[in-house]
Amino acid sequence: MGENVCPTPDLNVQDQDPDNITRMIILGPKAEVSESEVTNHLHLLNLPLTIKQTCYGAMVSGDEKDVLTAIESLRKLDPYNIFTRDRGFPPGDPRRCRGHRKGPREGFHQMEKEFQLLGHVSDALKNPRKVSLEEKKPVSVDELEKAFKKSCSKE
Repeated sequence: MGENVCPTPDLNVQDQDPDNITRMIILGPKAEVSESEVTNHLHLLNLPLTIKQTCYGAMVSGDEKDVLTAIESLRKLDPYNIFTRDRGFPPGDPRRCRGHRKGPREGFHQMEKEFQLLGHVSDALKNPRKVSLEEKKPVSVDELEKAFKKSCSKE
């Protein structure tokens, strides 16, 4: 097998720490900040995090409390267009590193599809509306029969 070109070729203690999490930060299509502004903001927080700029935003890895603090601060920059989701592996993990596996990262195409919906999600967050979740009931047989007879009598 070829040489592993991932920046973290071996799993270490951080990877096994249940308090460490990795979150993907995804900018929506209407975002008013860039990927570099996101990573700069995260670095300026001076929290003990691993931060990686990506084509869709950034990846942040570290202690859960610090990651969530960073995301809360970051969302203040553009509250309706910065989205996050869990990532099961830290940046550079050889099980997911594209340099090791070759080709697009697993799940990238799913994220690409989700990205297409983020503009609609952003609009809904900016302009919330009350939505009724009342289930429609089927038309009763009696009502259907009445409507049928009424329409036949008009002919």
